[in-house]
Amino acid sequence: MLINFKGVNLRSGQQGIFPSMYATDLQFLEEETEDEDGSWRFQLRFLGSVEVNGHKGDEVLCQAINKVALSRRSQKSSVPPPLCTVEISQYGIRMLDKSKTGHEDTDFTHFFALKNISFCGCHPRKDKYFAFITKHPKLYRFACHVFLGEKSTRQVNDALGQAFKRFYQEYMALTHPTEDIYME
Repeated sequence: MLINFKGVNLRSGQQGIFPSMYATDLQFLEEETEDEDGSWRFQLRFLGSVEVNGHKGDEVLCQAINKVALSRRSQKSSVPPPLCTVEISQYGIRMLDKSKTGHEDTDFTHFFALKNISFCGCHPRKDKYFAFITKHPKLYRFACHVFLGEKSTRQVNDALGQAFKRFYQEYMALTHPTEDIYME
């Protein structure tokens, strides 16, 4: 059965009907929000963290994602992974995990400074998985933190890329200030 929708072209103002198969659910707009300060928020499921040998590379990232996902599947838990808000800014990644502990609802916040994040990305074949690698602030140790999105997590990866770009611009402006030179 063919279902038709009525729609309006926002550019031209034309109205008409079109087949429902050409409609897309815009729920993804709720998953990502950008604040006035330039930070992004995403709703993702936190799968877990695992120590890794290297600090960068798609191979290291994929191995960590596979290891965490396999570990979750082998537990055969009926409880889904916790839903958390991942906030990305030019300062780092803040993970707000709303979990039940005991009798009350508690918010756990984890912050990973951008200077300690060495690599991030989506799984190349399963882009619902997003992960980033952090280095220990004092020791030569690395951990990979793995998340699962309802849809593709490429927007999360792009937001983190923008955050690194802003961080670098701010760093350059601070360490190499430009001076105005006036010619008379």
